[in-house]
Amino acid sequence: MITPEGMERLKDELNHLWRVERPDITNKVSWAASLGDRSENADYHYNKKRLREIDKRLLYLRKCIDNFKVIEYHPHMKDKVSFGAWVEIENAEKGLKKRFRIVGYEELIGNKNYISMDSPMAKALLDKKVGDEVVVETKLSNFIWRILKIEYVKS
Repeated sequence: MITPEGMERLKDELNHLWRVERPDITNKVSWAASLGDRSENADYHYNKKRLREIDKRLLYLRKCIDNFKVIEYHPHMKDKVSFGAWVEIENAEKGLKKRFRIVGYEELIGNKNYISMDSPMAKALLDKKVGDEVVVETKLSNFIWRILKIEYVKS
């Protein structure tokens, strides 16, 4: 599962790698190869390695784009926590407030305010409503959080 914004980021990355980075690196490999002896040619070896990394990432992105299900906002989601929701919660006992978005694993990288839908916090919050209290079980302890706000990005 992935949000519409997450899918757009994957498509943008694929497009950039395919149209910008890969052609540039391919040209560098060709240039380095034209210099002759490749055994001690650092430019050739580095750029060949980078080309393999790009190709591997392109393959992965294509699989993700083909296989991930995009979860669009639907009005029936409005009142409860679902995939893609921005949730604001409070732990009165500890005096803590948090705000984050529940997403799939592919969207976590580089997004500090996102949590995985498979995390204990997300699992405890799913299908709950504003005002509900949830117990989040961790290895260290159990924490009680109250849901203050639920928002969705509407496409």
